[in-house]
Amino acid sequence: MEPKDLELIEQLADQDSEVKALWDQHKSYDVIIQKMESKPYLSATETQELKELKKKKLAGKTKLHALLDKNK
Repeated sequence: MEPKDLELIEQLADQDSEVKALWDQHKSYDVIIQKMESKPYLSATETQELKELKKKKLAGKTKLHALLDKNK
């Protein structure tokens, strides 16, 4: 995300619980994805889980950007 978006998220997170929840979720998905991607080998189940996490992260990011655009 761009620095100006990150600043806006920080400002809005104090006022809007939905923005805060989406941002927290985005960060937690990012940590889990990084841990999974650092493994030398993923099982078929882990590969599927990784794909689902990435989809959820993207969906949350899309919602977050929509909220940011609304508040700009």
